[in-house]
Amino acid sequence: MSQPETLNKNKVPYRHKIAFGMGMLANQMFPATLGIFMVVLVQNLGFPGWMWGIVYFLPRVLDAVTDPIVGFISDNTRSRFGRRRQYVITGAVIMCISFIIMWQLYAENSVNYNFGYFLFWSFAFYIGLTIFSVPYVAMGYEMSDDFHERTEIMAIAQWIGQWAWVIAPWFWVIMYDPAWFPSAEAATRELAIWVGITFAICAMIPGLFIPNKSTVNEDYESLTLNNIKRSLKEIIRGFKEALSLTPFRKLCIATFFIFNAFNTVAGFTFFIVVWYLFGGDANEAGIWIPLFGSAGALVTTFLVIPIVARMSRMLGKKKAFMIAQTIALFGYASLWFLFVPGKPWMFLLALPFHSFGIGSLFVLMMSMTADVIDIDELNYGKRREGIFGAIYWYMVKFGFAIAGGLSGVILTVVGFDGNLTVQPEGAITGLRIFFSALPMFGTVVALWVMRDYDVNEEKANEVRKILDARKAEKDAVSVPYSYQKDRLLSMTSVDLDEEAVAAEIGQLSIKKLKKSFKESLNSGIHGICFSPYREGQNLGDQLSKEQIEKRMKVVAPHTKWIRSFSCTDGNEYIPEVAKEMGLKTIVGAWIDNDLEANETEIENLIKVAKAGHADIVTVGNECLLRDELSEDKIVAYINQVKEALPDAMVSYVDTYYQLYQSPKVIKACDVILANCYPFWEGYEAEHSSLYLAKMYEVINNIAGDKKVIIAETGWPTYGKSVDQAEPSVENMMKYFIRLKKWSEQEEVEVFYFSSFDESWKARHEGDVGARWGLWNKNEQLKVN
Repeated sequence: MSQPETLNKNKVPYRHKIAFGMGMLANQMFPATLGIFMVVLVQNLGFPGWMWGIVYFLPRVLDAVTDPIVGFISDNTRSRFGRRRQYVITGAVIMCISFIIMWQLYAENSVNYNFGYFLFWSFAFYIGLTIFSVPYVAMGYEMSDDFHERTEIMAIAQWIGQWAWVIAPWFWVIMYDPAWFPSAEAATRELAIWVGITFAICAMIPGLFIPNKSTVNEDYESLTLNNIKRSLKEIIRGFKEALSLTPFRKLCIATFFIFNAFNTVAGFTFFIVVWYLFGGDANEAGIWIPLFGSAGALVTTFLVIPIVARMSRMLGKKKAFMIAQTIALFGYASLWFLFVPGKPWMFLLALPFHSFGIGSLFVLMMSMTADVIDIDELNYGKRREGIFGAIYWYMVKFGFAIAGGLSGVILTVVGFDGNLTVQPEGAITGLRIFFSALPMFGTVVALWVMRDYDVNEEKANEVRKILDARKAEKDAVSVPYSYQKDRLLSMTSVDLDEEAVAAEIGQLSIKKLKKSFKESLNSGIHGICFSPYREGQNLGDQLSKEQIEKRMKVVAPHTKWIRSFSCTDGNEYIPEVAKEMGLKTIVGAWIDNDLEANETEIENLIKVAKAGHADIVTVGNECLLRDELSEDKIVAYINQVKEALPDAMVSYVDTYYQLYQSPKVIKACDVILANCYPFWEGYEAEHSSLYLAKMYEVINNIAGDKKVIIAETGWPTYGKSVDQAEPSVENMMKYFIRLKKWSEQEEVEVFYFSSFDESWKARHEGDVGARWGLWNKNEQLKVN
């Protein structure tokens, strides 16, 4: 999957960092203003606590649910504008219009009418916010692959974004000053227009000025309605897959507790300052209300962010996080003592400590998320900034929804009522207790969760080094292990019969080629190598019998034999299910240089065979090619299995040329199983069947009277070419048709590799390694 233009460049131009920061200003300003204006709903429009909770909760739930869907759409968008910018701009426009309309509220309307009106337009606003914010955040993750540069990008963005929290609190002064507006709700109606237009323009800036590479020719999922519906299942799987990464899970949980514990009580600032410090007189409170938020934001901007960025560079991201949040604990606790009636200035003393909580959070967490996305790419071979950003912000926003609902519950529990001139006894004390204690609780939980977070600079750079090496191979030729171009020509000669090739299928139209392919597939091939791992699964994951059965039902009508590669982690279900569907099996034990694991594999292989589920058993696949085991060790394993299974056909699988060089293995095997890949040796698709026939001839000549079976051969449908061999669906169809015709004419038993695409293979063989299936990762035939 190609990357945006700036990926893999260590230094990002400051103009691009600033452009990204302007988006962050919008991303912060709309929620900041919303939080300020929300006070009007209780203080001036008479919303009870339960209404406050609902208008906080439900729109944010919608926002959280739609985030992953937008992430999927953004990640898979083919466009000459790239994957992100069009959504950033569209979302900005929707936010602008809906935010303005949302606040056109009038006190003369009934509470129920205002509640319904505000709730409806809140839904529209949060849809726009999702369309903007998910691709926008993904842009930030894509901007650099450097460990420290990522922190600087996020630090600059947060520095610019913090000005939203400097500006927004002063709306309280304007809203409640009769010299400005006759009422607070009149103020929100007009201020919403200025905020909506101004900051929608800021939101568009990343989409206009950050470079994005065309994705027109990328091999993304098609954005059809069916695929988007199906993506919901992929999203659920993506959640499981992403959260299975322990470092990412820790980031999400820590953010959830810190951010949402803070936001549950953030709206109480107004009530505490007005009712505790100034006896309920909002006009008397004057500038002290906005000073709490504004001064805190200034401290964050000029003190916290620079200190945290420097700590991160010197001590590492995790240590910077732990220190910053510990400082914040002191700040939360001190506010209980520094809210003093008659001395409102004293709370300012707590802000330098208090601000380290949220001020450090997203600088570090967004940078650390980018590091984790690298680990995900290492595991699954693809970049998924949109999905990871959506999942991360889903945790934030869903928690924010809970925080909003919990705010309403707390207001109700403590008995606070904005319509009263005198609050019930204990109401303000209750708010103050929650104001200090809840953020402290969230921070302590987060510190405990992050205590063993292990993605440090060394590990991140190691991952990046592997990814860079893989990309370099992908940009050149990605050939697994020691496959070599023209290996066949070093052993024999190949005579090309151009006329014979042209007379076959080379001249067929695509329509006729598809028809011929389907006819060949439907009439059946001798054997198919079975691919059990679904999207998001990796080697070592436990496979269920149900998923094996589902995939086997797709394959069974098209083959007589199934080949499996392992007898652990649920792979042992493959031969059992195949037998239940009337198929014969080649059952493999996966062996390598892990001798202890080898014994487990062989033990399970013997059990499977004794259960009557194996027609041929194989001990190992390409171990010699990978240089993991000696010829003598492989022979010893073969003899061990033969002794346990005296009536079984026992063999070992490797490339035709590796077997050609291994006479001891040939002698030990009851049947010769050879892997033959014209593609990996760089042969063009038009002549590949002739090369395959010659590969078979080479191994057949040394097999003596033993049967030779081609255990693997196939053609990929996507990825980088290997010399003259080009991956494509068209070439795959040609290869399959010729392979079937040749194998039937020559009476050669062939196993096609493979049944389904499997993304995990990209880690070992690049993008081309994941695309060898006749069916795609969703069990859909690639030829339609």
